[in-house]
Amino acid sequence: MISVSGKVYWLVGASEGLGRELARRLDQEGAHLILSARNADRLESLCADLTHARSLPMDVTDIDAIRRAYGEIDHLDGVIYNVGSYDPMRATDWSSDAALTMCDANFMGAMRVLGQVMPTFTAQGHGDITLIGSLAGYRGLPAAIGYGASKAALISLAETMRFDLRDTDVVVRVVNPGFIKTRLTEKNDFYMPMLMTADQAAERVFRAMCKRRFRTDFPAPFAWLIRLLPYLPDWLVYRGR
Repeated sequence: MISVSGKVYWLVGASEGLGRELARRLDQEGAHLILSARNADRLESLCADLTHARSLPMDVTDIDAIRRAYGEIDHLDGVIYNVGSYDPMRATDWSSDAALTMCDANFMGAMRVLGQVMPTFTAQGHGDITLIGSLAGYRGLPAAIGYGASKAALISLAETMRFDLRDTDVVVRVVNPGFIKTRLTEKNDFYMPMLMTADQAAERVFRAMCKRRFRTDFPAPFAWLIRLLPYLPDWLVYRGR
């Protein structure tokens, strides 16, 4: 088991939803938190409710902002990348700006943040990395242009890092939630099976962080169904002309 008490975690994507509730859960267990997001006011209001937390506002699409922010961190035990940019979009309603924004925040932002963190973890010989993906990253799904592809890329990144770090003391894990009731999923106009609250999802992420297990998908059995889809024949999945 991994204890978070007394350790310093950089939670990127902390201002709303899952990130906000995860910050509260980690604070309850004695973690020291560095909280980042674009909305400085929301970060400050969260920090005011926590015991050991400080705000470090930044935009993950701005490499210079990330470098400046990371330069203010003296010591780091773990990083949690929880950024989620989402707009439902079908290929027939393609918006280049929206699609690129999702990919830039959800995947390229992680690349920028990890580009700062990994040299530190490698040099100190230990570290803890949690990437928040999505069950939507396992298979192309309707109306998921931008979002699904970016989360698939994040899962692939985590898998590559797991190979490269398996003989080190740098732990990497990917956590793939299903539908979480947040301001993002409020954009959906379809039924969302096994919809979870943000605090329920945060508890699942926290429990995953207490283990060295690489992959955590939830909620079951919805996660099992999503993982099964790649094994089904294309004619069944893509029914139609």
